[in-house]
Amino acid sequence: MTTVVEAPVQSPLAVRPLQPTIGAEIDGVDLSQPLSPAVRDEIRATVLKYKVVFFRDQELTQQGHENFAGQFGPLYTHPGAAKADARTTAIHRISSADFDKVAKVHTPQDDDDIWDPYHTDTSWRLVPTWGAVLRAVELPEVGGDTIWVDAALAYQGLSDEVKERLDGRHVTHDFRAALHASGHDYPVVAHPVVRIHRETGEKIAWVNFTQRPTIIGLDRAESKELLTAVIDQYRKPENQVRFTWRPGSVAFWDNRAAVHYAVRNYGTTPRLLERILIADEPLHADL
Repeated sequence: MTTVVEAPVQSPLAVRPLQPTIGAEIDGVDLSQPLSPAVRDEIRATVLKYKVVFFRDQELTQQGHENFAGQFGPLYTHPGAAKADARTTAIHRISSADFDKVAKVHTPQDDDDIWDPYHTDTSWRLVPTWGAVLRAVELPEVGGDTIWVDAALAYQGLSDEVKERLDGRHVTHDFRAALHASGHDYPVVAHPVVRIHRETGEKIAWVNFTQRPTIIGLDRAESKELLTAVIDQYRKPENQVRFTWRPGSVAFWDNRAAVHYAVRNYGTTPRLLERILIADEPLHADL
C-alpha cells in the first residue's frame, strides 16, 4: 500500500520585522484581490504579533480598500470623521487641509494639561475599534511619517512602583468636543490604564493623550505624574517603529495594542491618507 504525504502549503507572504516587537513589512500579496482564508489568517496573526504591519506598492481603489479591510471584520463608520466620498461610508479622510478645523475642535480648555498627541482611534467608545487600515493617497515629497508605539513594551518599561500605583486605575477618554461639532454626543468613557489584550494576554499601557486624560480617583498632580510616566515610555525610540510613507503604502494595525503619532513636519504641503476602522466584537451586553 502506498502512503501519500501532502507537502506543507508554502505561504506566499514574506514578513520582514522592522523592530523586534513592533512593525513588520509584508510582501507577496496583492491587497486589491480577495485573500484566501489562510493568507487572511496569516496577516491577522502577523498584526497581532507585531502590532502594525505595512504593505508597499499596492494599487488600491476606495472600493478595494473597503474590500480588504472588510475581510477582517465589520467596518465601523466614524460619526465625526470627514468622508472621503459622499458615496462611501467607512472611509475617513485624514487630510492636511482639515487641520485648522480639527485644531479648532481640539483647542485645549483652560484647565487642560498639554500632551504630545499619542493616541488610539475611537478609544472614546465603550468598545473601541480593534483594527485600522490606512492608505496613502497624496504625500509630501519628504516628511509626514507616522510613529507607532508598542504599548506592551511601554508598560514593561514602567517601574514596579508605577505599575503598582496604576493597577486597577481607570483613565478618561473625552471626545465630546469633536462629536458636538459634528452634531453628535457620547458620554465620557473611562478605560483601565493597564488593559489586558484579549487575544495575546499582554498588559498594555493604554492612554489617549488627545482626549483630555485624567486618572479617576487621584488628584490632578498625582494623575499628571502617572500619565507623564506613561507618555515618557511612549516617547522612547526603543518602543517605537517609524514608517515613511510612499505612494502605494498601506498600514494595518491593532488599535488595542499600539498607540500612534502623526509627524507634522511638512508645512503647508498637501498630505492625504484614507483610513478604515474595523469594529471589535461586542463585549458588553445591554443591562
